Amino acid sequence: STFHPPLPAQHQQPLPPPAAEPFQLPPPPVASGYPFPYGGSPYQPSQGSDDDWDDDWDDSSTVADEPGVLASSYPDYENAGLGVGGPASGRYRLSTRSDLSLSSRGSQPGAHLHPPAGGGGGAKSSATVSRNLNRFSTFVKSGGEAFVLGEASGFVKDGDKLCVVLGPHGPEWQENPYPFQCSIEDPTKQTKFKGMKSYIAYKLVPSHTGQQVHRRYKHFDWLYGRLVEKFPVISVPHLPEKQATGRFEEDFISKRRKGLAWWMDHMCSHPVLAQCDAFQHFLTCPSTDEKAWKQGKRKAEKDEMVGANFFLTISVPAGHPASLDLQEVESQVDGFKSFTKKMDESTIHLNQTVNEFARKQVTGFKKEYQKVGHSFRGLSQAFEMDQQAFSVGLNQAIAFTGEAYDAIGELFADQPRQDLDPVMDLLALYQGHLANFPDIIHVQKGALTKVKESKRHVEEGKMEAQKADGIQDRCNIISFATLAEIHHFHKIRVRDFKSQMQHFLQQQILFFQKVTQKLEEALHKYDSV
Repeated sequence: STFHPPLPAQHQQPLPPPAAEPFQLPPPPVASGYPFPYGGSPYQPSQGSDDDWDDDWDDSSTVADEPGVLASSYPDYENAGLGVGGPASGRYRLSTRSDLSLSSRGSQPGAHLHPPAGGGGGAKSSATVSRNLNRFSTFVKSGGEAFVLGEASGFVKDGDKLCVVLGPHGPEWQENPYPFQCSIEDPTKQTKFKGMKSYIAYKLVPSHTGQQVHRRYKHFDWLYGRLVEKFPVISVPHLPEKQATGRFEEDFISKRRKGLAWWMDHMCSHPVLAQCDAFQHFLTCPSTDEKAWKQGKRKAEKDEMVGANFFLTISVPAGHPASLDLQEVESQVDGFKSFTKKMDESTIHLNQTVNEFARKQVTGFKKEYQKVGHSFRGLSQAFEMDQQAFSVGLNQAIAFTGEAYDAIGELFADQPRQDLDPVMDLLALYQGHLANFPDIIHVQKGALTKVKESKRHVEEGKMEAQKADGIQDRCNIISFATLAEIHHFHKIRVRDFKSQMQHFLQQQILFFQKVTQKLEEALHKYDSV
């Protein structure tokens, strides 16, 4: 490829949206491996260096290789272009300064100018809405405060717009017109540096491309960090945690793959996250194209639609900029806050209960059933001292009963991986979501506070109504997005828990059918006695 110098902002074109195909939701992954520690996620926290991670992202081979292929050294393409697709993939320059040159930007194709909100003249404009004293609050760090106060400005490409629409139950994210899913399969151990460094690579197969790519855990981790930074009003699902030791053990690899499968399902199911450029790059960039990976990675890291500018990309229903009643929004958000608190408490309690129940099945129940079986065999051995021919059938039947109880003990020990472990996997995923929402709610609450303050200034004659209306309109944008995210959470929650509870009860029924079958086999042994 030929090096192309960066073009001026007014000559650059946006990337076309990625093509995609319809999909069907995958069945919930069945987890395996037990026991897990108490408290939410079954994944062990990292305790030191993790070979799944490299500090230097630009070392040789940051892309997972195909299975069986050793990594080779790639030249550093630090300055070899702007991104995948050559010069046409350049970025729009943004500005949060008030001295924007409108004349040089007004003709930008496919983009919309959002100048900073200016204050009107006159005595009434002397009052301003105060800034939060805590500059480390989520409302401030997310850019929410700067956006509500009208300090964000820049161009928004049509492809960057995030649309909120009014559905039958209120605001919701516009559905992805090209839904897809992505499987995570065949985790394989690979090496580089002539075997000195080992890592696990996962095969990803997105349904909208059909092309498999291989990614390491550090690639997932990088993507997660970008998404959390970019989307302050969206609950980005948490990844299963890293583990310093035992990360190549079969049970851990299987458990992590199932955690990543749940993560991927929630990513693909979210109308906004699924269409994000960084996520599409993660899913589609060929595993062996180191140059393309680095270009896409740097493009994502230089994304300027973050912070206050991110909120410029949110598009609310036309004709409804002020249709949300502030008190009603506050009531809905407060209700959801109470809901998440109660759900968090109940998931922690359920996880603790299920974890303890599974532990008892693996150790206690198995041991107790096998003690009963051993006792029955002891009785059979005692009866064998009687040499009468008519007692032989009874002795054999009692011995078989003892063996049946041994087998039932093994069934109990194996059962949690079929039904209880998947429940704990789902609870771990949702505990991550529940941990995200306090910050999301804080951003919306901060915006509401600014609206109330501006209204007071208007009533006191210290601020023009037009300036206060601008603050309220921008608060409405955050409120629309927050309510859309709450709607998506409830929608996906109903889908997941319905599916998982059906799976749990089906597995329980199968389990007790197996137990019943063992008991019936033992019972029939007495028919010929």
